Amino acid sequence: MAETKTPPRTRSRADLLDPASLAQLGGIELIAREVVEGFLMGLHRSPHRGFSAEYAELRAYQAGDDLRYIDWRMYGRSDRYYVKQFEEETSLRAYLLLDISESMGWSSNPGVQVTKLWYAKHLAASLALILLRQGDGVGMAAFHDRVAKRVRARGGRRQFHEVARHLRDLDAEGGTSAEGALRDMAVRLRRRGLVVLFTDLLVSREETLTALKYLRHHGHEVLVFHLIDPGERELPAASEARFFDPETNRELLVSVADIRAEYREAVKEAIEEWRRDLRPHGIDYEVVDTDRPMSLSLRAYLRKRERLG
Repeated sequence: MAETKTPPRTRSRADLLDPASLAQLGGIELIAREVVEGFLMGLHRSPHRGFSAEYAELRAYQAGDDLRYIDWRMYGRSDRYYVKQFEEETSLRAYLLLDISESMGWSSNPGVQVTKLWYAKHLAASLALILLRQGDGVGMAAFHDRVAKRVRARGGRRQFHEVARHLRDLDAEGGTSAEGALRDMAVRLRRRGLVVLFTDLLVSREETLTALKYLRHHGHEVLVFHLIDPGERELPAASEARFFDPETNRELLVSVADIRAEYREAVKEAIEEWRRDLRPHGIDYEVVDTDRPMSLSLRAYLRKRERLG
């Protein structure tokens, strides 16, 4: 009787996993690599072009390019000429700015649901890896009520390890003052680039808007990832809920039944208000639910990058 072979199990794409499952894979570098590989695999099957790992350090041949740098292996596979791209040819400088205030360390279901900061750190690491593979330069800064950490923007393979190392060591602490960190970055950036802000936007709205517009005024492209825990969208199924502000230690006990509908509408309106305030100034705004796969956020970046050319 012929032997029946069981087909190998299809490997799950990490970028499509829920964050709780993703957190079981390992450290930040491993997770970022798995997420990016899954994301690029998905792009191979989509109409998008230009984000394949095979082309990570290549660009299309242009008249006048040194023939010594043509990648003949890629020519044999694609019938197109590509030349090797070096660090000084990077086309973009990207700066990842992370909010590490106390509120970012909150989870509505500790031990099951990841914190907003965990999600922000791993999304930032994944984004850094994609940027670096594309030949772009990446820098990083973290802030609470002041800038707590900086990594200078560079390209090259070693930069991913540098960025990931600093991301791994970040903990939630302090209050929030995004305005100061954004202005500090605007002053320091000598070359126009892409600024990606990871935050729960529990900040002073007017001051933060002013600082974001200041970045745009100085020629920087801006993408805001607004991180929201599922417990911030919907009140728990309980008779009472205790609201706690981790930055001020203030508490408020309320009846859930009395305010559930109003709370849901207030959250929706707050999100729409941010969108209305940011979009007219050319600032991209994406809501990131921390219980959803990272591929959704990475595609938001991809749409932004395609518009930049």
